Amino acid sequence: MKYLYALLLVLIACGGVSAKEAAQLADDPVVEQRLIAISEEMRCLVCQNESLAGSRADLALDLRRELRGLIKQGKTDDEIKEFMVSRYGDFVLYRPPVKPTTWVLWAGPFGLMVVGVVALFVYLRRRNSEIDTAGLTDEESQRVEALLKEGEK
Repeated sequence: MKYLYALLLVLIACGGVSAKEAAQLADDPVVEQRLIAISEEMRCLVCQNESLAGSRADLALDLRRELRGLIKQGKTDDEIKEFMVSRYGDFVLYRPPVKPTTWVLWAGPFGLMVVGVVALFVYLRRRNSEIDTAGLTDEESQRVEALLKEGEK
């Protein structure tokens, strides 16, 4: 009975283990090198913080397969990038071109930083102006001195 339980535990433990097939590489290493170079400059549309070359998402695999096909057709790197941008927009590029439609992407972080610094400055000025700068009255000063003298005894 112990062996049956042990066998059952091994089957349960191994049942969840499965491996995906390895990513298919191009027949030509030059094509693969170009594919890696191009896809490193592109963003995975699913992951968004990972390059197309490093992503394991199904869409990334499909896009890399399509890029391989374009490379084999003899397209230049610029033509391939233009194809991807026409299909998915400038967001697919890690370094989108500076043009009116991407100004927010380029200037947005700096604009937010400026707004934050201005807001902090305004907050600190208001807080400092609200602090009561008046000192102690004569009566309060005499009381403090009396309490200090009592404490010394």
